[in-house]
Amino acid sequence: MSETKKKWYVLRAITGHEKKIKQHIESEVAKQELQDFVSQVLVPVEKVYQIRNGKKVTKEKNFYPGYVFVEADLSVAEVKHLLRQAPGVMGFLGNNNPEALRETEVMRLLGKVDELAEMEEELVPSFIVGESITVIDGPFNSFSGIVEEINNDKKKLKVTVKIFGRKTPLELGFNQVTKES
Repeated sequence: MSETKKKWYVLRAITGHEKKIKQHIESEVAKQELQDFVSQVLVPVEKVYQIRNGKKVTKEKNFYPGYVFVEADLSVAEVKHLLRQAPGVMGFLGNNNPEALRETEVMRLLGKVDELAEMEEELVPSFIVGESITVIDGPFNSFSGIVEEINNDKKKLKVTVKIFGRKTPLELGFNQVTKES
């Protein structure tokens, strides 16, 4: 079988069921011996790390919720039927006329998957406005303060600390503070 007939397609899926759909498709492909026609089923995920109650918790977050990517040869009727009729699949992107992804889109998708796999741990502490913190880095080391504002995108906090009896606002990174126990 020629590799050039295989193209990447996007299946619309019920959000939250992407992994189940991937497992179902992979098991059906193996059962029906269609490995020559379906080479990859992909659900890109990223690992997100959070601190909850002082413990580091890992969660997997779907990078494209509601979509499953499949590299397949849709000229074979059984393959098209298998993919479209998988439980949780609402159809192909493009409905009756499944449209293959462009080469640039595929490269970007595969590059993003590699990037997510190689990405170092992303620490997302759960700070709360009004919470007491202690500065652990920088010129205000060991000062206590209160969280006034949280910017998760920049991973920064606006904190007020008392210096010489006066409240002073500071902008600190998540890694410069710790929660007071």
